[in-house]
Amino acid sequence: MLLLALAAGSPSVGADRVPADVLIRGGTIYPGNAPALAGDVVVTGDTLSYVGPDASQRFAARTVIDARGMIVAPGFIDAHTHPDTYIRSDDPRQRLNAPWLMQGATTLLIGVDGAGSPDVANDRAELERRGVGTNLVPYVGFGAVRTRVLQEQGRAPTAGELDRMRALVAKGMCEGALGFSTGLFYAPQSFATTEEVIALAKEAAARGGIYDTHQRDESSYSIGLMKSVEEVLRIGRVAGLPVHFAHIKALGEDVHGQAPRVIAAIEAARAAGQDVTADQYPWTASGTALEPALLPRWAQDGGRAALLERLAQQDVIGKLLPEMRGNLRRRGGAQSLLLTSAGWPWTGKTLQQVATEWHVEPVEAALRIIRANEEATAAASFNMTEDDIRAFMRRSWVVTSSDGSDGHPRQYATFPMKYARYVVQEKAIDLDEFIRSSTVRTAEVFKLERRGRLEPGYFADIVVFDPVRYAPKADYVHPQLLSQGVVAVFVNGRQAVRAGELTGEAAGRVLVHSPPPGTCP
Repeated sequence: MLLLALAAGSPSVGADRVPADVLIRGGTIYPGNAPALAGDVVVTGDTLSYVGPDASQRFAARTVIDARGMIVAPGFIDAHTHPDTYIRSDDPRQRLNAPWLMQGATTLLIGVDGAGSPDVANDRAELERRGVGTNLVPYVGFGAVRTRVLQEQGRAPTAGELDRMRALVAKGMCEGALGFSTGLFYAPQSFATTEEVIALAKEAAARGGIYDTHQRDESSYSIGLMKSVEEVLRIGRVAGLPVHFAHIKALGEDVHGQAPRVIAAIEAARAAGQDVTADQYPWTASGTALEPALLPRWAQDGGRAALLERLAQQDVIGKLLPEMRGNLRRRGGAQSLLLTSAGWPWTGKTLQQVATEWHVEPVEAALRIIRANEEATAAASFNMTEDDIRAFMRRSWVVTSSDGSDGHPRQYATFPMKYARYVVQEKAIDLDEFIRSSTVRTAEVFKLERRGRLEPGYFADIVVFDPVRYAPKADYVHPQLLSQGVVAVFVNGRQAVRAGELTGEAAGRVLVHSPPPGTCP
């Protein structure tokens, strides 16, 4: 029962009080799995020891936080993130993951879109040795695996190469990966057939993993949105594992309004017994790069060196430009692409503004930028409709994610944006749904043990926020402004945010999946 302390024989009022570390007193508690209540939360070590009324009568805590007028909730779980510039920084302050902590997020899923290394054990040891501010949950990624075996070649693997990729996925799973992630929209993963993906997904399935995917087409680039949804569902059925759609959306003018069709397909699969879920961020602009947004995949076969060789050939340019124009149209035109890579003359400008300044057409401006920037050129791409966003957000199988990447405000402000716009302003969802879709539901989808609830025996990941002040400050022009309104955050029982400021505590852990007995050496 929620209101019970850890032991059935807890002292009654007036008896000697039980020692504890933290008492969060007088807040409105949203436990995640039960109705809201007024009361107290008690932390002992890294664990919640009590949730309920009158804790000060029962516990003697070394630290007391006055939470009157505040919301007390489980720490938010970000289902899809790109925090590498933070968690792998040489700066200990950077590794605190301030953009997420100041939203109230305490657990991040990493290695998404196929990026997760199969060397999960080594990565975990290094991350925990150096210290991180939030919990991290790793995937083994198709992109990392395929590149290790095939580099960036656009061809099918041989039987021996496929076996090597299978072994790498199995290695990652046996070392604790949550599942197998793909980014089939991106080269070189886009060169893979469905059957190749299924063969590798089976290795994750055999070890109790999940299939998480940036699906092959969220728009009309290749096979189209609905055929892409069908591909994801087929991979899950044939490989025999749960499937999870990353940052679900209908991207671009060709598919605007198709959220109900996607929802119907997924709910038909769920009704037939398939385990299907999704995550979503509450922004009308996706985060991408000019290369995958505008270049056809054949131009990227072999990686950047091969691309630059092609861009030096006029006959290739003649073939390339019409396809780029088509892709730009899908994205809503040059005015819909805001260039966000830091430190360039075009930073903070739309592709249309740059093209006008340079007196060239937008796709030619894009090629100049791609040639100049050795790294992918980040962009915010305004390509979604509010109606589609709301339709996905209201589904019981959709959880919150930031897809937080450098240069996009979603990295700093996703959870407060969802709260401020869709709970407070539009009332598209209520506060309870906001918290459930950001905590307990996410923990259940990804089977994160003892996370996502405020319940005795669970890990003490907690956010305390002001329901009046909790709001985003970052926007598309100023994407790196910390959110406001978070009063306190605890990660594994240690206080990471106090009075709205970072404490410097790096209490995060790498949370690993345990494969079923007998499935690993």
